Amino acid sequence: MAMTDSEFHQLADEMFLKIENAIETAIDEQDADVDIDASGNVLQLEFENGTQLVINKQEPMHEIWVASRAGGYHFAYKDGVWVDDRHGNIFMPFVLDTIDKQGGIKLEIS
Repeated sequence: MAMTDSEFHQLADEMFLKIENAIETAIDEQDADVDIDASGNVLQLEFENGTQLVINKQEPMHEIWVASRAGGYHFAYKDGVWVDDRHGNIFMPFVLDTIDKQGGIKLEIS
């Protein structure tokens, strides 16, 4: 059964919120220097070194797209998990690893 737009937004918003909350905690606990800009369908992180990580919702395709220093990735929801079709990456571990590599910030999300 196809996902509805509202289901897509609910699932994607949950992921965005988990990332934002983990970053807020890292700012407090690790004195991390990262700017968070969450507006509309986009979550943009800018790190102390000037690099950015942009995560956005692509409603027409029901995908989450990630643009990082390493390239662009498209994640689709399959069997309860956001997966990048081209590389097989799972969304949350991939994003956490990218934040660590790009911004030197170790996040924990349960």
